[in-house]
Amino acid sequence: MNMAVTACRHFNGYKPCALNASCDNSCAKKDIPQVSILLVHLGALGAVVRSTSLLKAIKRKHPSSMITWVTDAPAHLLLKNHPAIDRVLTTKEEDLVQLSALEFEIGYVIDKSLKAVGIAKRTQIDQIYGFTADPKNGAIIPATKAAEELWSLGLDNHKKFFVNKKPETQLMIEALELGTYQRDDYWLPLSNQESQNREQKRNVWLGRNATQAAAPKKVILGINTGCANVIAAKKLTVEFQRQIIEQVQQKLSHVQIVLLGGPEDTERNRLIADGLDVISSSTDKGLRDGLESVAACDVVLTGDSLGMHMAISQQKRVIAWFGPTCAHEIELYGRGEAILTKSPCSPCWKRSCDKAVMCYDQVSLEELVHAIKFHTAESYSSDSLLGGSASLDSTP
Repeated sequence: MNMAVTACRHFNGYKPCALNASCDNSCAKKDIPQVSILLVHLGALGAVVRSTSLLKAIKRKHPSSMITWVTDAPAHLLLKNHPAIDRVLTTKEEDLVQLSALEFEIGYVIDKSLKAVGIAKRTQIDQIYGFTADPKNGAIIPATKAAEELWSLGLDNHKKFFVNKKPETQLMIEALELGTYQRDDYWLPLSNQESQNREQKRNVWLGRNATQAAAPKKVILGINTGCANVIAAKKLTVEFQRQIIEQVQQKLSHVQIVLLGGPEDTERNRLIADGLDVISSSTDKGLRDGLESVAACDVVLTGDSLGMHMAISQQKRVIAWFGPTCAHEIELYGRGEAILTKSPCSPCWKRSCDKAVMCYDQVSLEELVHAIKFHTAESYSSDSLLGGSASLDSTP
């Protein structure tokens, strides 16, 4: 019996390999990583989606690397079966026990938190990039000099809000010493089955399978209606979103509007849809189903939220409005535009606000509708109408 190649990426030591029944040096699928990498990014969900943009840079710097990503549930569902990630672990104790059995040459700690640093301490890492902590007082500090710029933005609101002009994707690349920023796109592909589900949703929403006399719609505008409640002011009011829909339907009869969102948006979407000719996507079938719904759209109108990052990841045209958060931190890759509130105190990053007139009340309806008109027209005349999302077979 030939000796098994235990260093192979696909070898696990307790069951036969799914790629080849014979595990030896003659196997054509043999893949021996040269570098073991731990990536710790716990949340929030949208930020985890954004951090998939790091994977191509990591693979450029370390082509033969084995990547383990630790994140908070349920973000692990977004990363499952990713072609560049070998192992996804959560912060549950049973997963951290597995982590303690591993050793890594390189660790990328993206979160500025004691929890993330503590997770990194659960294993052996030769070199950490990103952030660590002062062991005496728990203060978060840069792990290397390269992370000082990103670290300092969290300490100085003026610098973060008005001086910095770099998107977060660039700041992370520089902080983690991953080479020159190349504006890598998010990398969150659909599986082949998910791609089929996306196309099925598109056909249904566009009325291509309908028997009624009404002409099928041409473009799908997804409206991501809400956000997590951490910064509730990142979502427009129900009434204002109804006004947007009414304006779009008056001016753009070829556009089908679909309401997007998660479980927290179910009742909100019901109120928005009441009496209007819109489609409400499922809000209770999980993150991957939500990703399929976003991918089925051509254009997505959204606040700074998970839905926005999902839309960017699926290379949709994105119209993103900003109130309490910083538009310049978001990279839209030339596929959309940012609409800023007229509020003089924006951005603020406050989790609560007692202003009589909120920032979301000072977003221009005319600007939003004009942007929708432009991007739905551009979408209709481009290849994106054919469905632009990548499958899991995509390469960096």
